Amino acid sequence: MSLVFAGVCSHAPGITGRKVMARADDVETLYTAMNNMRLALEASRPDALIIITAEHFANFFMDNMPAFCVGMAQDYQGPIEDPQWLGIERQNIPGNPDLSRRLIEHTMQEVDLAYAEEWKCDHGIMVPLHFLTPRYDLPIIPVNINCQGPPLTPLHRAWTLGEALRKACDAVPERIAIVGTGGISHWPATPDSGKINAPWDRDFLDRWSNNDRERLLDYSDERTYLEAGQGGFEIRTYIAVSGATAGTPATVHYYRPIPIFAVGCTVGIVDLPEAA
Repeated sequence: MSLVFAGVCSHAPGITGRKVMARADDVETLYTAMNNMRLALEASRPDALIIITAEHFANFFMDNMPAFCVGMAQDYQGPIEDPQWLGIERQNIPGNPDLSRRLIEHTMQEVDLAYAEEWKCDHGIMVPLHFLTPRYDLPIIPVNINCQGPPLTPLHRAWTLGEALRKACDAVPERIAIVGTGGISHWPATPDSGKINAPWDRDFLDRWSNNDRERLLDYSDERTYLEAGQGGFEIRTYIAVSGATAGTPATVHYYRPIPIFAVGCTVGIVDLPEAA
């Protein structure tokens, strides 16, 4: 069919795990924006959701760190973290191994991929799904981009992955949604946790919403680390969504720096033409 929905959102564990510690207005506005994203996703009537994330050493370690990996399992379990800490109960999430395999085969014509029939979902997947698929009934296809173990996946390759995924979506009859999750500026698990560089975030989101390839790829890892923290490396997931929707602008529906959630919380939806 093709791509029927594309968007981005934050996945910080504090969004669900520290809800009671946050200002009521921060919780209400962010949760409302996430619910509106859910409604838009549901209105697109997808058959499956590709969720592009940066997992956090839950499945991949320095003994084997693929640049890209795509899930091909019958189902997935998560969260791998303590459910009480994350505020999300353990769930069994459906996959679609046949669709995954076909998408992988098409994507591999353009980009080398690893793939996995076993996958434990951490907060990078579970926090978005908690809001976007609260019944956990939409089949997912997880895609990991290496944003955690240097040498990191180059930004232009994240864009190319998005382009290849779009070609794969166009080649199958199913209706596919894509959501990229991560960042933007944050310093997780460091003494600077809670620090947010809001001007940097807003500049990046301007580049993202304009689908400005040249400006999106105009970052070095050194600059990102200094200005947006190691969590800023997760811009790769947003860039992949831009690659999948090249030439199409997007709307940032929500951005607010929320220190107790330790991230500049973001919700954005690409302005795709309505699918038949």
